[in-house]
Amino acid sequence: MVAGWEWDDTLFAGTAAYYRRGRLPYAPGLADVLAGALEPDGRGRLLDVGCGPGTLALDLAPLFGEIVGVDPDRGMIAEAGRAAAERGVDGKTRWVRARAEELPAGLGTFTVAVFGQSFHWMDRDLVAATVRRMLRPGGALVHVSDLKTETRTAAGLPHPAVPYAAIDQLVRDYLGPVRRAGRGTLPQGTPGGEAAVLARAGFRGPDRHVVPGGQALERGDDDVVAWVFSMSFSAPHLFGPRREDFETELRGLLRKASPSGRFSERRPSTEVFVWWRDPIAPAPRPGL
Repeated sequence: MVAGWEWDDTLFAGTAAYYRRGRLPYAPGLADVLAGALEPDGRGRLLDVGCGPGTLALDLAPLFGEIVGVDPDRGMIAEAGRAAAERGVDGKTRWVRARAEELPAGLGTFTVAVFGQSFHWMDRDLVAATVRRMLRPGGALVHVSDLKTETRTAAGLPHPAVPYAAIDQLVRDYLGPVRRAGRGTLPQGTPGGEAAVLARAGFRGPDRHVVPGGQALERGDDDVVAWVFSMSFSAPHLFGPRREDFETELRGLLRKASPSGRFSERRPSTEVFVWWRDPIAPAPRPGL
């Protein structure tokens, strides 16, 4: 967790209704890559820590016999339940409102634990150690995120690019230059260094996989507005009584950037790190 910042329950307050529409999807083929890396038998248990509206867990649902998602935000848990019902997998999914720091919370043991761009919000040393104890022998912790090192452009696509820099400036004009996070701020952003944390907890690895993105997407004004309001640093409640003014200016900015109300962009690639609960066993010697 970031020094000088404490988690509070307003971090993602009000964002859940915008999350599924606004957030860019993971690269297609993620489930296939993890199937190859983990070799699940379809009967194991998956724990999604910081599950949000269930995006990642539901994409991986065909690989497991049971899914448990944990998130502290009431709205996220409700959205996850609705999404599971829409996909017809509510019979094998369970959504628990709890902080990661409250694990194991009587949830039992799991074959795989996954963190989809959520680990940085937690007391990482505590959570990593706890999750390792919750994994069965041979189990894995999987860290999933957008690939941060790639450059994506809308060059060659039919509509203008989303004006992210102008949106960022508008958010700063309303909320100030320091990134907001719940009731606090993150002057230095969220922490990195996950590898050191997981190694300290006793995990072995990682095995790194990149699922290629780059597929063209078309987005409308409403999609981009949903993206803005899905982010912790521009959650709806942060604007207080100026929220309607902000949205009006945001929509004006978007219409100026694209009079048609359509934008083009490309899916990000997805970076996956697989960490194993147990040390890698040495290869057997010939003749043994």
